[in-house]
Amino acid sequence: MSSSNRKYKDSVFVDLFSEDEKAKENFLSLYNALHGTNLQLSCPVENIRLDNVMYMNIINDVSCLVDGKIIILAEHQSTINENMPLRFLQYIARLYEKLQAPTDRYLRKLSKIPTPEFYVFYNGKEDYPETAVLKLSDAFITKSEQMPLELTVQVLNINTDKANKVLTACKPLEEYSLFVDEVRKQTQLDPEKGFTNAVKICIEKGILKEYLTRKSREVINMLVAEYDYDTDIAVQRQESLMIGIQQGISQGISQGIEQGSYQKALETAKMMKLKNFDIVVIKEISGLSELEIQNL
Repeated sequence: MSSSNRKYKDSVFVDLFSEDEKAKENFLSLYNALHGTNLQLSCPVENIRLDNVMYMNIINDVSCLVDGKIIILAEHQSTINENMPLRFLQYIARLYEKLQAPTDRYLRKLSKIPTPEFYVFYNGKEDYPETAVLKLSDAFITKSEQMPLELTVQVLNINTDKANKVLTACKPLEEYSLFVDEVRKQTQLDPEKGFTNAVKICIEKGILKEYLTRKSREVINMLVAEYDYDTDIAVQRQESLMIGIQQGISQGISQGIEQGSYQKALETAKMMKLKNFDIVVIKEISGLSELEIQNL
């Protein structure tokens, strides 16, 4: 299922289920777990993933054509993005463009297309239900009894403490979840050597043992790339927040100065008016309009 000359970095999740030499076996195990089927390794599976569509630098989605379906999987290690249905809509539109001949849409006879299914696997730190459904229609400004367009995304929490049944049905996914747990634990204990230690410990525990033994250096590099990307995004968000705060403070100071100056001008004009200064002189010194002075 692998492809060559990839321009963007894959995550471990994507490598495991889409690019590795055993990715087809892993993917079919996951497909069978999701559908209650028993597709064998001889079943055709075509990797149809699009580069740089769902994310920016780290590719975190798996897209395969199997059993007359387009199965799109995405992993989330951060807060669930409620705009995923819209992002999947844009993604599937591009996939259909890729799969269909340009002339097919103009044929009189109905042009059949593979059925799409959308899944998000959540293994972030925040509490999240075992399963959830995100709908495109939730984003619609106006609602109707029959939605003219709908897209649903199944969200599955694969953190080990949730004991999601898909984990027990798919050993590669269960071991991947255990691997993510170990990575988090070891990077907290030792930020410098955490990735290396996590890979070593998982091999010792028999978690993704064959995969990690065969590709330990590549896996560590993928983890570093994911960490650097997540850190970069977090830093950018923090910088944006600080810039916003600074702009707010500056704007508040400016408004305060303006309000203070205006109040001072009013007091000056009022005092001059009490002493019967000519209104032209009051205007010139205070900077107020004639109407503002008359209303004092």
